[in-house]
Amino acid sequence: MTSRKRLSAEDWTAAALRALSEGGLAAVAVEPLAARLGATKGSFYWHFSGRDALIEAALELWERTGTEDAITAIEAEQAGLPRLRALIVGAVVEHTGEAARVELALQATAAHPLVAPVLARVTRRRLSYLAGQFEELGFPPGEAARRAQLAYTSYLGISQLAHATPGETDLSPAYLDTMVTTLTAYP
Repeated sequence: MTSRKRLSAEDWTAAALRALSEGGLAAVAVEPLAARLGATKGSFYWHFSGRDALIEAALELWERTGTEDAITAIEAEQAGLPRLRALIVGAVVEHTGEAARVELALQATAAHPLVAPVLARVTRRRLSYLAGQFEELGFPPGEAARRAQLAYTSYLGISQLAHATPGETDLSPAYLDTMVTTLTAYP
């Protein structure tokens, strides 16, 4: 008889987030996750009351790491254009990372009752942060909000394009420079 590793709620949550990034919300299923982790369903039920609780935990982890932790990290950059550039370029370059894959999977299930409020909250937080960065560059609030939306939808579009047709995505320094210049140009 083989001994099994004792898993924590965090282990299950991380595995659920990976499954979500690989196969969407439908991939967050207890039995396949247990098999992947080399655990029993009993281990899962020790930590979670059911699948919905696991999905909620995975969504909280994605929100924290993909938004709040990312914002905290970018705050270390010099304010103004250097920070905004680092934010935009970093997001675009990381378009194939787990956080971006999770976001694409969540977009596909945006109406799900567990997903909708988290996706709305993350989108509002990211747009608000981006708008603040454009305001620091001197754009009035309305224009800053419009440019924030343009930057965010560009990120989502690049992520989708890279996912659907990977060979068609130009992430060269010249492209990224054009993107930042376009987003920050005064009319």
